[in-house]
Amino acid sequence: MNCPCDKNAGQADWSPICVGHLWLFQDLEPTEIMALAEKAHRAQYQPGQSVFMQGDRARSLFLIKSGRIRLTRALDSGAEITLDIRKAGDFLGEYLLNDLNHDYYYPVSAWCLDQVTTCGFSRPVFEELVLARPAIGLKVIKNMAGRIASLTDRLEAMAQLHLEEKIYGVLLSVAREHGRKQEGGYILEIPLTHEDLGFLVGAHRVSVTRTMKRLKESGRVDRSGKWLVILGADETNLNEPSH
Repeated sequence: MNCPCDKNAGQADWSPICVGHLWLFQDLEPTEIMALAEKAHRAQYQPGQSVFMQGDRARSLFLIKSGRIRLTRALDSGAEITLDIRKAGDFLGEYLLNDLNHDYYYPVSAWCLDQVTTCGFSRPVFEELVLARPAIGLKVIKNMAGRIASLTDRLEAMAQLHLEEKIYGVLLSVAREHGRKQEGGYILEIPLTHEDLGFLVGAHRVSVTRTMKRLKESGRVDRSGKWLVILGADETNLNEPSH
């Protein structure tokens, strides 16, 4: 099945993934996938524009067809931290399915780093699809349960890793997706503070600062101007699963 979005393709980072092929809709029949794709809404955003804001009522779930989105969270102190960066082919807005009373709110803000194209559903459209095709709803529940089990296993594995390995693993994972490759590693041209890293690995900023010093002393991390350089990311490392 060809994705209806592909007729609008043109960006270099255009994702070939159709919204109907996301993990959430795994094992759907071709007719069910087509029904999803035909009902999906396409939208475009400019760099710096928000797709949704922290505290907004969760109304949509969607696939990023092109561009990158930075997810941030505002703290009570007024500071804003980066939680994740999503790229073409990634899924956003699964919060939509978390509350049957329609009172769930986005816990983060989504900011466009580039020109972004999305494809997805509003809550009313998705509910209409599930009512018309109950098999879609049953398979979504099954897939979400499997996802929760998988994430639980990953969290347990991460908890056993030394903080130094956890931080290096996160940096390497982000570098694979968003860094600029150079001999022996990657230059990560995205601002990540020690506080950002602390939230990503579940550690205090002071611990992250000490760990980053050890990573620099061991030659695994360096700096090039204001950007981090992730060293030792050879082809062997790049084929390893991210932490």
